[in-house]
Amino acid sequence: MTDLPPKPGAKQMLGKLLPPALLKERSTFLRLGPIAGPIYARMRLLDWMGMRSSNVTGVVPGARSFLFVCFGNLMRSPMAEAMFRKAIAAAQLNEIRAASAGLHAVAGTEAHPWAMTAAQERNLSLTGHRAQSVTGAMVADADVIFAMDFQNKAELIAQYPESKDKVVMLSSYANGPQRGREIADPYFGDLAATRECYSILQSCIENLVEALVQKERQHNTLEADVSR
Repeated sequence: MTDLPPKPGAKQMLGKLLPPALLKERSTFLRLGPIAGPIYARMRLLDWMGMRSSNVTGVVPGARSFLFVCFGNLMRSPMAEAMFRKAIAAAQLNEIRAASAGLHAVAGTEAHPWAMTAAQERNLSLTGHRAQSVTGAMVADADVIFAMDFQNKAELIAQYPESKDKVVMLSSYANGPQRGREIADPYFGDLAATRECYSILQSCIENLVEALVQKERQHNTLEADVSR
């Protein structure tokens, strides 16, 4: 009697039935766990449906401390911090502070080589950058916490629920169809993907700083009116 091949298990059957994109999302959902997973799933579903208004949030008036967060603090968040520091210096927003960190950073790791190359092309340097992990003290100190993608935002809200109102998608300040969407991690891409990512970051930072300058002008105008 010929032995019959073993019947495929549930996971094997699921792998055959679902497209790779859905399998990847399922894996992400499970990896994020019972708290962050559902938060991520909701954001992903709304994004698929084109309902992104909840991902577009402006900076609160009077914000002075900004924290940029990504996965490993190797590519996106350090570049956003560097761009932001340069822009606020040019705008003479001297009271504003900035930092960057990663939810899964390996402390002390240098910026990715692609990041350093792409930064140098924009007359910025990441050679002195060293990765650091997000801490409760950083979150508490920040007035605004900018997340790069849905996983970042979901994990931040899950880990620091008391600060959920401070967590904002950086793409709230993106242009056109990129607004409210994820700023993809170029880590598994290449130098071209890093350059594309940094172009999006540049637009976000320019729009963010312009908004901060306008808020500062409005604040100064109100103070002048009151003092009359």
